[in-house]
Amino acid sequence: MEIKTRILLVEDDQNLGLLLREYLNVKGYEAELFHDGEKGFKAFMKNKYDICILDIMLPQKDGLTLAKEIRAINNNIPVIFLTAKSLKDDVLEGFRSGGDDYITKPFSMEELLYRLEAVLRRTNKGIPELSQNIFNIGKYTFDSDKRLLKVGEHTTKLTTKEAELLKLLCINKNKVLDRNFALRAIWSDDNYFNARSMDVYITKLRKHLKQEPSVEIINVHGQGFKLLIPES
Repeated sequence: MEIKTRILLVEDDQNLGLLLREYLNVKGYEAELFHDGEKGFKAFMKNKYDICILDIMLPQKDGLTLAKEIRAINNNIPVIFLTAKSLKDDVLEGFRSGGDDYITKPFSMEELLYRLEAVLRRTNKGIPELSQNIFNIGKYTFDSDKRLLKVGEHTTKLTTKEAELLKLLCINKNKVLDRNFALRAIWSDDNYFNARSMDVYITKLRKHLKQEPSVEIINVHGQGFKLLIPES
């Protein structure tokens, strides 16, 4: 029997909480939802979880306090904060309280899933089998976990950001990969300098894929990028 990654989800917005729980469960996780910090803490004491997703503005016990108390018991469990706050001081306080990542509302479900997987990968926790890591790109084979791009007898070891960006493109093949989503998912900030950096990585990926003329990474003006792969 498959052992699912268990998530402690604490979100006081009931509609958002239910939506997040159902989405995560569909994606292969086992998410349990609580609507205030005190109930979340009691659940943590009673059950075993692999990762916590905590809203900061919670009744009874706020998310920062909850994270500190959780980390006092288990210093290794990953914590992702969800919040409407975006001030620098709030971000820093979130990390001081034991956060591994920090997502500002509103966010896309895809962004949450990608960041969740990134945190689990960094902390060597389990990721559902739904998370694909082998991709066929024309005559190339891409292993995102090992960061290897192979064509024939030639193998290229990609950098971490090259691999993360190519994986996002592969997941969204023949669809537009939103520029701001990619920046926030990989660089955690969609500022000008990170955007220029991503353009450099796109150029590098094009060079890595040049042996397959049918594969192309195109710019979609005002939106982002699209990896064009002929459908088999």
